Amino acid sequence: MKDKETLLALVEREIRHLPIDDSEPRGLYAPIRYILEDGGKRIRPLLCLMGADLYSGAPETALSAAVAVEVFHNFTLLHDDIMDNAELRRGRPTVHEKWDSNRAILSGDAMLILAYRILQDGRLTYGAEKLPELLDVFSRAAMEVCQGQQYDMEFETSDRDVSQAEYIEMIRLKTSVLLAAALEMGAIVGGAEAEARRALYEFGVNLGLAFQIQDDLLDTYGDAQTFGKKIGGDIAAGKKTFLHIAAMAAASDAQREAILAPGDIAEKLPRVRGIYDLLGVRERAEAAIGEYFARAMAALQQAHPQPERLTVLEEYAYSLMKRTK
Repeated sequence: MKDKETLLALVEREIRHLPIDDSEPRGLYAPIRYILEDGGKRIRPLLCLMGADLYSGAPETALSAAVAVEVFHNFTLLHDDIMDNAELRRGRPTVHEKWDSNRAILSGDAMLILAYRILQDGRLTYGAEKLPELLDVFSRAAMEVCQGQQYDMEFETSDRDVSQAEYIEMIRLKTSVLLAAALEMGAIVGGAEAEARRALYEFGVNLGLAFQIQDDLLDTYGDAQTFGKKIGGDIAAGKKTFLHIAAMAAASDAQREAILAPGDIAEKLPRVRGIYDLLGVRERAEAAIGEYFARAMAALQQAHPQPERLTVLEEYAYSLMKRTK
């Protein structure tokens, strides 16, 4: 199996060569290059290439699928930032802040179309017979991401308490399924059998759940300089994160009122975080992260009969759980 750095270099090269820099009108394509060039962690394309490498030893054959997933993911971020009124993404101004919301919406729409074109154009590399399966997995995940985003918005504005089960289903849709789909698409390109594909998909789902709860934790307890965006954004927006839900379930009436009381972020973040500390919310989140990560690793062991082939994926999964951003 090729190491992470080798695979990352393949992804970055492919993204740099996307035919968007000389395309007109520039006002449509410049925001696309802007959001893609600062890359982030490239988790999804790396997982896609690792999935292909696991079964075929030829990760480059899945490059189109990997980049399609990455372009789609960044499209969702671009639109999410508009919905969240976010000012920063990866430590830089968001697209709608640098340009405007109309430009961000239209460039995001173009990114969605571009993702499908990239996936379709890759059929000469991975084989045209695999395209229907790849499109099926990709389209299902894309729709589920939209469903998860809608649940997220509904939870944010709802007056009722959201259950932990509802929250887990929301983040499964919004975050986990795209990680899982990236892995499965790589496995399809690599020629994996259906049972192995299912195991790899379950690995991705549970890894995504652990990853998102960790993201909730970092948004409240992380460091702004390394996290790449303002700390406390979820608290300021009243988002029903894992931490919020756990706190509301354990809080006294007075604590609930304090959690829900308005205030600017400079005042509200320490107030709410102090209640979380009293209720042991951070420890509950860390326990949930550990539980879902353990499920992910158990599923991964079922994905290939040769344990030594799983080493790269295992190491990468562990590295994601040690992140600070």
